[in-house]
Amino acid sequence: MLNPERHQCLPDGSSLLSTMEMEQEKISLGKEMNPDSASYRCSACHGDEDWSYGNPIRGRAKSRSLSASPALGSTKEFRRTRSLHGPCPVTTFGPKACMLQNPKTIMHIQDPASQRLTWNKSPKSVLVIKKIRDASLLQPFKALCVYLMEENNMIVYVEKKVLEDPAIVNDEHFGAVKKKFCTFREDYDDISNQIDFIICLGGDGTLLYASSLFQGSVPPVMAFHLGSLGFLTPFNFENFQSQVTQVIEGNAAIVLRSRLKVKVVKELREKKGPVLQNGIDENGVLAPGLDKDSPKHMVNYQVLNEVVIDRGPSSYLSNVDVYLDGHLITTVQGDGVIVSTPTGSTAYAAAAGASMIHPNVPAIMITPICPHSLSFRPIVVPAGVELKIMLSPEARNTAWVSFDGRKRQEICHGDSISITTSCYPLPSICFRDPVSDWFESLAECLHWNVRKKQNHFTGEEEEF
Repeated sequence: MLNPERHQCLPDGSSLLSTMEMEQEKISLGKEMNPDSASYRCSACHGDEDWSYGNPIRGRAKSRSLSASPALGSTKEFRRTRSLHGPCPVTTFGPKACMLQNPKTIMHIQDPASQRLTWNKSPKSVLVIKKIRDASLLQPFKALCVYLMEENNMIVYVEKKVLEDPAIVNDEHFGAVKKKFCTFREDYDDISNQIDFIICLGGDGTLLYASSLFQGSVPPVMAFHLGSLGFLTPFNFENFQSQVTQVIEGNAAIVLRSRLKVKVVKELREKKGPVLQNGIDENGVLAPGLDKDSPKHMVNYQVLNEVVIDRGPSSYLSNVDVYLDGHLITTVQGDGVIVSTPTGSTAYAAAAGASMIHPNVPAIMITPICPHSLSFRPIVVPAGVELKIMLSPEARNTAWVSFDGRKRQEICHGDSISITTSCYPLPSICFRDPVSDWFESLAECLHWNVRKKQNHFTGEEEEF
């Protein structure tokens, strides 16, 4: 549950982060204010945005204010309340124009700066996800599970193949604890309504795997950095007891990482071979539906990082049409195209030349992979749009699609992939706060803007 401390009211979902500045910023700060202009209250937000001279009306003392603006020509300051969203836009334009008021389009959204974790009831069950085939994680895994079971009396769920590791099977001291585990199998057992929160041990892949297990609401995820990169895993394992205790007590900030809701529609084709529960056969091809009278078969996915459509093993260019809200916007001719979330903007999309976007920004990124065009730049579209990707009629070959690097399958003529923002984000627990964690990951994992410092001028050089 989120802390309902504040919200923003925006007139349309596509303008969650408007660049329009409040008209009140244009007030001459050197003039003496009359009592009527002492403060401004956004009527659309029912007073959520409050402007005044001097100290902010709300906000923590001595905290960094991301939206503070220094006063010009005055010793006073002109501040807006601390918010990670842009200011609520003024909807009057000039002396006579204004926005048509439509109550159905008003959105109430949580300010990301105030998103904190809390519990309706004390958590009793936890899913521990461990990177498979990594011997260095066995000791942290055992220590964590013993702490959760014996110190906190919690029910611990693990995937069945985790306990099949020979190092765990042959550990006599761990035998008593191992009998208390609840196990499940991916694609066969549904645990979505049995898990209170998730702990990941490993790299970013463990977080992606946790997302794939929950096609609806996702429990809070606490990720420990025990892998290679760790961009999405902010916690170190040294002090795991105190950190886990804080989460259990509900004392933690969270960032809502938006996911993509993906619908794959394929024409029925006769395929032979064993079929798994998720509808994909052993060759990675979507199997026909059970309803033989239906001309199409649909499968839905929740994607945290990106959907990648590529040319697969073919030597020809991929040739796919991209539709936005039913309108053809472009045809991708190249190695493929990446449709990513802001979380995925630092993954494959960044390698393909896209911008890196903070996970609080509501957006979808479209990034071409090696396009055969000098002018095809990556673009960012509003989070509320619906994208549809299909093979072009002129395509010489099929395409292949994968979801967070998994469930790879072939896309043929007549098939389609529909993508939009899911209403089920992944709540990721922060080590500090959403902004600090993100920039620390940029610096530590990707070495963002690392450069040798330029030397300053000496006294003699300044004369020239």
